[in-house]
Amino acid sequence: MRAFGKVAVLLGGRSAEREISLRSGGMVIDALKNANVDAHAFDPKDQGLEQLIAQRFDRVFIALHGRFGEDGTVQGALEYLGIPYTGSGVMASALAMDKWRTKLLWQAAGISTPPYESLTTKSDFAAVGDRLGLPLMMKPAREGSSIGMSKVTSVEKIGPAYELAAEYDDVVIAERFIEGVEVTVAILDGEALPIIRLETPRIFYDYEAKYFADDTRYICPSGLPEAQERRIQDEALRAFQLIGCSGCGRVDVMIDGAGTTYLLEVNTIPGMTDHSLVPMAARARGIDFGALCLRILEAAHVG
Repeated sequence: MRAFGKVAVLLGGRSAEREISLRSGGMVIDALKNANVDAHAFDPKDQGLEQLIAQRFDRVFIALHGRFGEDGTVQGALEYLGIPYTGSGVMASALAMDKWRTKLLWQAAGISTPPYESLTTKSDFAAVGDRLGLPLMMKPAREGSSIGMSKVTSVEKIGPAYELAAEYDDVVIAERFIEGVEVTVAILDGEALPIIRLETPRIFYDYEAKYFADDTRYICPSGLPEAQERRIQDEALRAFQLIGCSGCGRVDVMIDGAGTTYLLEVNTIPGMTDHSLVPMAARARGIDFGALCLRILEAAHVG
């Protein structure tokens, strides 16, 4: 194992996903320390990034979720400081965080994604419902962990769902809800890991189901036919690389009753908690949590 020097694990931060980031970062720190890495917690909410230079950190493991950590802002600051960091670069991080612009790029490349519209307060919500069909998923374009999302089953509920999403972002998208099987594809160093199939008794795989519920089922191997799994893995990897992502990440996918695949979004800094999907997929590939953290750290880069 190469020497990593003094490592800052960025965690916490100022986003709506702070709680999960603290959990992810804590588990990463424990794993790195168990591997004799000189790892330290660094919360940008409590101290400025210039302290990374003052405290002589050699590289950064980013465990920040959401804005100011996953959207290219921290990545740009670290490039300016010249400190190697984990995950995707500035452009890819910014694009992946923005579900609307990710969809525009995917559509241009012929990658299947659910029909959608970008909404404003002036949108004709009834007309949107007619065009897209019900039910819908209402989403803030630049949040993660299903924060601000809701499933809409009637035209009357589109307005309140829009208002909820708009609390988190001024860009809101309405997306046709795809009935079917939800799966996720973890990406590590240019390889698509085994697919995980998700089952929850909730209305959809929401924040509670992702991080706290004990009734969420994670099925890996997924049970999909081998040829279908390979096609989904290949398409997810293509979609991931198309927007410039690298290192470790995750692509969320829906499969409808006819077997059609729809890509939903990319997560460039996936969770690293005991409920998280990338560590689960890595285990199925024979990579334990400690080894996963080391591989992510190994790929740290500047630009």
